[in-house]
Amino acid sequence: MYDVLIVDDEPMIRKGLTKILETSGTELADIRTAENGLEALALIRERQPDFLFTDIRMAKMDGLELCGVVARDYPFVQIVIVTGYDDFEYARQGIAYGVKDYILKPITKKSIHQIVRRLVDAERQRETAQPSLSRSNEWVAATEEAIWTLQENGAAHAVETLLEELREKGLSVQRQAGIAGELCELLVRRLNERDVYALELPFRTDGIRTTEELRARLMDFASAAMETLRAKRRGRAKDPIEEAKKYIEEHLSRDFSLEEVADLLGLNASYFSQLFKQMTGETFASYRIRRRMELAKQLLAVPHRKITDISYEVGYADHPHFTKTFKKVTGDTPKQYREKLGIDR
Repeated sequence: MYDVLIVDDEPMIRKGLTKILETSGTELADIRTAENGLEALALIRERQPDFLFTDIRMAKMDGLELCGVVARDYPFVQIVIVTGYDDFEYARQGIAYGVKDYILKPITKKSIHQIVRRLVDAERQRETAQPSLSRSNEWVAATEEAIWTLQENGAAHAVETLLEELREKGLSVQRQAGIAGELCELLVRRLNERDVYALELPFRTDGIRTTEELRARLMDFASAAMETLRAKRRGRAKDPIEEAKKYIEEHLSRDFSLEEVADLLGLNASYFSQLFKQMTGETFASYRIRRRMELAKQLLAVPHRKITDISYEVGYADHPHFTKTFKKVTGDTPKQYREKLGIDR
């Protein structure tokens, strides 16, 4: 599945090109559009496309300037310039920016389909590129040793080594994240073979859109592994995240902070926040709210319980705030939720 971004200041061109791409027979995950280079860059920073189709003459930032920025900051985006005859020689300057092809206006279905097939073929060739088995084993071995011996600099160096090799392969960020996830799974198995600690360290690839986000996710993974080893070697056999969840369940009726829980666990608050998100997929605050609202739903199902009393029992002294939060999470006010259950009080 491939993402496409179309950039043109003519609405009819954007609409026409979108319809042609939709009938290309290629599995396209998403087709987005922008009317100038600045708007396009904002969309690219939000999520990097695989293919970029751009006009040249546009206000605010023209197509060639956009191509220059994309070539510098997002080198694996395949660029196609959509241009008129008058701009063709001008468009040829795009070669310096790695432009893959040109489409002369008026665009035709045949020319677009041919270009899309070429782009997809090139993308597939890049995606089949993988680090060699020996290089992968070397990386896992080096990272395993760094984590096992709690060498933070060694782990950081290993992350940079992996990212550099993946970049050299010309892989998309999404494909890089997939390979990194597979290697991290192997790494955890290798660490567990060395000890009886039974580490459980999932590597999440969702939401990774840039190399910086992948780097941060890998560093969080390595930090979580080392902190888990430190804790277990100090004799603290209990899982800090499970302990945190238990504490939350036992104290849903009162206000407490992330810092308070981190302190009880003997962890740095910032690290604990990252570890909690890494292991649960939720922030500490969102997890606590979700559990409070789940308890509130259970209590609301009991007819004789007053809604104001329930708000106190789930940690909300401010009843309007409870009502607002409940509706944001469930889509209903507490009263509406009860009415759906057939409780009219």
